[in-house]
Amino acid sequence: MGELSHKAERAAFGFAIDKTLQYMNKDPENRDKALLKLVDLSENFMGDVYQKESYDGARALIQDHDAKWTKYFHRLLEELDPHVIKMTALDLGFEAAFHGTKMIRQKRREHRCNIPWLILLDPTSACNLHCTGCWAAEYGHKLNLSFEDLDSIITQGKELGIYFYMYTGGEPLVRKADIIRLCEKHNDCAFHAFTNGTLVDEAFCQEMKRVGNLSLSLSLEGFEDANDSRRGEGIFEKVLAAMDLLKAHGQIFGTSICYTRYNLETVTSDEFLDLIIEKGCRFTWYFHYMPVGNEAAVELMPTREQREYMYHRVREIRGNEGGKPIFAMDFQNDGEFVGGCIAGGRNYCHINANGDM
Repeated sequence: MGELSHKAERAAFGFAIDKTLQYMNKDPENRDKALLKLVDLSENFMGDVYQKESYDGARALIQDHDAKWTKYFHRLLEELDPHVIKMTALDLGFEAAFHGTKMIRQKRREHRCNIPWLILLDPTSACNLHCTGCWAAEYGHKLNLSFEDLDSIITQGKELGIYFYMYTGGEPLVRKADIIRLCEKHNDCAFHAFTNGTLVDEAFCQEMKRVGNLSLSLSLEGFEDANDSRRGEGIFEKVLAAMDLLKAHGQIFGTSICYTRYNLETVTSDEFLDLIIEKGCRFTWYFHYMPVGNEAAVELMPTREQREYMYHRVREIRGNEGGKPIFAMDFQNDGEFVGGCIAGGRNYCHINANGDM
């Protein structure tokens, strides 16, 4: 009975999203009214999963036409593919944030242990690049999780309420055929891949549009000289070309930026952020460089003062006043918002290409 109720709720939520998108496309002037209806719908479905203040805050934001985030969401609606919008709302919103969150809380009580909200998977340790200081290279290049292993992990995860899966590596798009196949089979899950971007092509963008439940973070570490000095000649232009393709196909993507002692000011500069925003990036992840292995390039580590600068700069970037229309996150420095290190099992667990957790 529970599964039937869940399917009926998902169908109803999907129908409401379709009607909302049709209404907005027919009359863009009434977009705010449609968004307010969507907030009402979310509150009706999700109830006390989230605090009432969260819904009221969303309504206030929508009604402030000059607010940065209002303009941000309007741009999303104008530039993203409708199927991508719908699948993101269904899988990341309804399944992961609502249905999955309720299941996870119940299973935590039932099993008396923590259950993460998402699982990070390494489909492979192989990569087509050889970036200076990359920790992933320490795994070697011959480890792989089979399609059956990946499918089994996702199937088991869903039984615990986990509907969000991220891929790292190696380079996960070495396995892009299997990744699309998993998106298709588990079309009730949201998937996200951290990629160097060099394997994104027209055919892959078409497949992403078809399944609608895969988003990407593209690695970029500054302008051409800074990026290519660590990642290889010509990589900067390949990443920008991948962004152009993804934007043209209405996909959700952003950047994954490893900041070092030498590129920190560049990757947080207005000039660099303006470039990636114009290219269609909706978010940017920041990770500080961490030396791994006996031959690690320790000279790339940010200084204490630089890390303190990043703490404040990221908050400036995403600030309501004077910030940039892109959502910036710092993997290490935003731990305060999730109760500590998010890698500590509170929000995710990591399964590498050897099957180790």
